[in-house]
Amino acid sequence: MTTASPHPLRGVLLIASAVFLFACLDSTIRYLAAHFPVPLMAFVRYVVHLVLMLGILWPRQGLGFVRPRRTLLVVVRALCLVACTLFMMQGLVRLPVAEATAIGFVAPLLVVLLSRPLLGERIGWLRWGAVLAGFCGVLLVARPGASLDAFGVAMVLCAALCGAAYQLLSRLLASSESTNTLLFHAALAGTLCFGLSLPWQPAIAWPSLFETGLLFSLGVTGGLGHYLFTRAYRHAPASLLAPFTYLQLLWAGLLGWLVFDRVPDGLTLLGMAVIALAGVVVALNQVRGG
Repeated sequence: MTTASPHPLRGVLLIASAVFLFACLDSTIRYLAAHFPVPLMAFVRYVVHLVLMLGILWPRQGLGFVRPRRTLLVVVRALCLVACTLFMMQGLVRLPVAEATAIGFVAPLLVVLLSRPLLGERIGWLRWGAVLAGFCGVLLVARPGASLDAFGVAMVLCAALCGAAYQLLSRLLASSESTNTLLFHAALAGTLCFGLSLPWQPAIAWPSLFETGLLFSLGVTGGLGHYLFTRAYRHAPASLLAPFTYLQLLWAGLLGWLVFDRVPDGLTLLGMAVIALAGVVVALNQVRGG
């Protein structure tokens, strides 16, 4: 477990930058979805991440970080992230970025529901109330009148479930595995799984220089975002940083407006606010031991 250093502002800036990169990643996927299949985008996202990790860490640390201590759980965790990526990308193909991001933020609420039977954690009434409120927020975002693609909503909910499993396994492995080991095996699993699917994908036109740059950026924004996210917790306590993760909703809405000329309606914005508030309550209550 990392301890907070006396640089809380630096931690806040790092977490804000990380979630901005995540919003950029989702927006880029949404833009490229009109030209490239999801498995190809996912493969590029992970292979670039993998190459960057090896290029940076191998000369400095050797290859010790590639050997996990609890191999089976590390592999299962990596596969959960692969499934989360696949479902989330399928959802982003069909949904506006802001709405998909909001629905995806149900994952921390699912972690609360699963932590009692799987980890034996005590769940207080405040967290139960926050979970219920969060799901009400999802219903506001994905209500019938919002005209969202039902399959896209289902894909993002599946992504949230896989993301919750990924977070729970991350908790279990935090005491035995290094961050670099977990990041490496996630990138390796994504590269292998999506790479093996490429021969069955439809033929596509060769990407332009601009599209090539955007494809490459998937790995950079994803990898750098996770790195900054991890570094933030070295400079500030989780109780301070947790609310700032929901800046991703703001970034997603802003990018959706600037890139796709899409502005969520009033009820959708209300639902997004409810989801964010519920997530903040869960996070702060968790940190304080409630």
